Amino acid sequence: MNGVWRDRRGRFGMLVLALATVVALAAPLVTNGHPNQQVDVIQTRFLPPLTTDPHGGWHALGTDRFGRDVWTRLAYGARISLGVGILAVSISVVLGCLVGGMAGASRGLLSRGLMAGTDFALALPRVVLLLLLAALWRPSAGLVVIVLGVTGWMGIARLVYGEVRSLSARSFAESARALGATHRRVLWHHLIPNALTPVIVAAALGVGNAILLEAGLSYLGLGVQPPTASWGSMIASGRDTLVNAPWVAAAPGIALVLVVVACTLLGDAVRDRLAPGAT
Repeated sequence: MNGVWRDRRGRFGMLVLALATVVALAAPLVTNGHPNQQVDVIQTRFLPPLTTDPHGGWHALGTDRFGRDVWTRLAYGARISLGVGILAVSISVVLGCLVGGMAGASRGLLSRGLMAGTDFALALPRVVLLLLLAALWRPSAGLVVIVLGVTGWMGIARLVYGEVRSLSARSFAESARALGATHRRVLWHHLIPNALTPVIVAAALGVGNAILLEAGLSYLGLGVQPPTASWGSMIASGRDTLVNAPWVAAAPGIALVLVVVACTLLGDAVRDRLAPGAT
């Protein structure tokens, strides 16, 4: 962790993600109230940033068309966007490790079948599959998590498969087998833990990708549904007011870009730190 912190990319990524996480967790303490709260819509709609409304409420990032505080919705939306990204990647990591580990440690028909299924799923256009699955069921945050999770494990499975194949021929794995360790124990206690380095990097990069995909689905109306706040739905609600109230879409857009860039830079820093020969 110290090595990642010394890297400017890793430091920036950790600081941005830490700030976003704190804001999301402490949303009730750092905001003006409920994200869907509406008070006198006529007098409070489209107030610019750093404005006090007629009722004495201060709006750091202004208000939207319904008089809702943009900062409050941004903070609560961070809960949805970050939560969806982390949970979706967790599902992908678990599925990828299961499939890739079993395929890498086994031989014959099972290994070929698992990797053939992985290659088939990997060949499917993910965005098209996401749109199809989201359109078949009623959109919700839970559905987005499941859809992103079950469509993002294939690359991780490929990474784990290659690592397990390589590690299974190493001396420590042969020694464990010689001492009587079962096939399952060798896989889960020796091979999988040593194959997690590329998985950690892929997970860090995958969180940003999942957050971006969630925002895209919500923007298209196939993700988190209004009035629930998410960064994608906030951008969608402000797309018609870019001229007269650009802050409605700009605030969640900037937050989205910062978090995705932070995930990417943190993943790059972790990759360089964990690379063979890194100091």
